[in-house]
Formats: sequence, structure tokens, C-alpha cells
Amino acid sequence: MKLNGNICVVTGGASGIGLETAKCFARAGGKVVIADIDLDAAKEAANALGEGHMGVDMDVTDPNAVEQGIDKVVDVLLSNAGIQMVKRIEEFTFDEWRKVVSIHLDGAFLTSKAVLPQMYEQGSGTILYMGSVHSLEASALKAPYVAAKHGILGLARTIAKEGGEKGVRTNVICPGFVKTPLVEKQIPEQAKDLGISEEDVVNKVMLGETVDKEFTTVEDVAHTALFLATFPSNALTGQSIVVSHGWRMD
Repeated sequence: MKLNGNICVVTGGASGIGLETAKCFARAGGKVVIADIDLDAAKEAANALGEGHMGVDMDVTDPNAVEQGIDKVVDVLLSNAGIQMVKRIEEFTFDEWRKVVSIHLDGAFLTSKAVLPQMYEQGSGTILYMGSVHSLEASALKAPYVAAKHGILGLARTIAKEGGEKGVRTNVICPGFVKTPLVEKQIPEQAKDLGISEEDVVNKVMLGETVDKEFTTVEDVAHTALFLATFPSNALTGQSIVVSHGWRMD
């Protein structure tokens, strides 16, 4: 699976899944643009990838920042930027709701809107979205996250319909629980809210439905992204690809 100099933009690419995917794209021959709200971290990560890669400052909820940060020539976009807040619906403020939904869903829309004209002009392009098993089912305490991830699936499928004849395909990667700082932060929060031990959060809530009681790894997700980025035709578009150790089987 080779990217052969293709320009790949990864939002939220300075850490976690985004960073591992950026490394995977670079090893496959892609020219990676790491876009992150933390410019210093983005530049440091890009420099670590070697020559030909770059880091840019990008708040994916700001249309001007997205337009400035997206190169006019993009072959692969991974819309990955995201955050998580864990609490019950009645405890969310409207500002918290809007923040989570905006980073995930507005960010996916704005970055897609920025790359599509050039992709259409060149007659090819791949847009990947970092969804979640929560793109397909719900969990307690994550209302805005679940709503946004469901919305991303609808956005991806719409763009797949609109862009197919123009050579653009979209797919949504839907990981299970990946042990990143984002997930590790949830463990004590859910233990407190659900009144159970942190061990039970991990073994019953997070991994209880997996086939092997294993977390999905950033490498698992990155390899899936590379497979989708290099897939050669529209035979695979508008799909949700679940990477969850069997937590969900479609």
C-alpha cells in the first residue's frame, strides 16, 4: 500500500490516532501535513517525520483558519480532530454541547468543503473521517459525541454520493476504545458517575463486548486508514469500517 507522494492532511495530527496515522502515511510515501490547534506540537511532529512534511496551525471550527491551513492540492484528508466530555445530558451546558459537536462535525464539514473543489478539479481524492463505534450506536454519558459521530457518517455518505462520479470517495473509520489520553481520562469520570470501580469501567463498560478484552490500538486504526487511503476505486465508498476487536460486528 503506497501513497507515492500524495499530499495527505491529517487534522488533530500532533498526537494520538492522528499522529500514528501521519507516521503510517509518511512511511507509505505520502507527503503529510499535520494540522493541529497546537502549532508547536504540529511542527515538532512533522519534523520528526523527516523532510517533505509540514505542520500547520488549524482550529477546525474556524472557516478562515481551515481555508488558510489547507493546501489547495490535497489527495487525502483525514478529518480526525476531536475532544470528549463525559457527563449526563442534563449536566451538559449548551456551550459544552456546541464545543464537542463543532470540533467533530463542523470540523469535518469545513475541512471537506476546503478540499473538495481541488479534488473535483483533479478528478480524484479520498476523504476519511475518524468516526467511532459511537457513529453506529450510543453509550450513556456521551450525548454530544455520539450525536456528532452519527452526523459524520451522514456527511460522509452524502459526499460519497455527490463526489463519486468526480473520483472522490469517502469512508468513516469507526474504532472501539483506543487507549489514548482521551480515553484514559474517561475511566475515572465514568467510574464516579456510574458508581463502579475503574477496573469495572475498563473490563465491563469499555471492553466487555470485545472478543479478547483488548483495547484497539492506534496502530490498528492507522493501518486501516492507510488501507482506505490507497484503495483504488469507488467500490469502497460511503462505508463505516469498524475497528473494535469485535465489540460491534456489522
